[in-house]
Amino acid sequence: MQSLADAFRAAFGLVVGLDPDLLAIVGLSLWVSGTSLVLASLIGLPAGAALALTRFPGRRLVIVLVNALMGLPPVVVGLLVYLVLSRAGPLGGLGWLFTPKAMIVAQWLLITPIVMALSRQVVEDLWAEYAEQLASLGASPLRAIPTLLWDGRYSLFTTVLAGFGRAVGEVGAVIVVGGNIAHATRVMTTAIALETSKGDLPLALGLGFVLLGVAVAVNAAAALVREIGARQEGQSWRS
Repeated sequence: MQSLADAFRAAFGLVVGLDPDLLAIVGLSLWVSGTSLVLASLIGLPAGAALALTRFPGRRLVIVLVNALMGLPPVVVGLLVYLVLSRAGPLGGLGWLFTPKAMIVAQWLLITPIVMALSRQVVEDLWAEYAEQLASLGASPLRAIPTLLWDGRYSLFTTVLAGFGRAVGEVGAVIVVGGNIAHATRVMTTAIALETSKGDLPLALGLGFVLLGVAVAVNAAAALVREIGARQEGQSWRS
């Protein structure tokens, strides 16, 4: 019991003392997850909006497929990226395997369906509410995409935060394509798994504290954005 208490004290000391190794791992985690989120948002938001507003044969099948991809097993995604980026794979010449770039690709594949599926639902609901008004202004469904994305920015920001939460807490795919290499591809989740197996509880606990703090911050930001959005809607309704 005493050793566990010592481990918690040491972990707290690492966080408060801004341990360089801990900061390097946290920094890489946030950079990889943030970059993959930006790429997923650039593709997922407009693609989700387009899927919400266009009608074409097989649309329902595409929606089902996108929703199903939200539950992609991370290790399967990691395996697919590994095969593509390996020396025998079609993109092996890039030399991305066991680098942060491969980890970004894996996380991007994981969270893009999440952003796309949730944004589709948001935009579809907004179109059902404003379709007549936008049509009277001469806006076709596709031309209305920027307007609807802006109008639903608070809900869509919550969607983006959900994608970030999935990315930053992911371990299966990044350990397959990144290799968990110290000072190169080691992120919070993979480091926690490794340090726990080694018995280095202070570093594992310290990273766990930071990861838990990130999760709390993401949820708090989502709640704040929802509250701001509700207030804005209330003000526009009263006016």
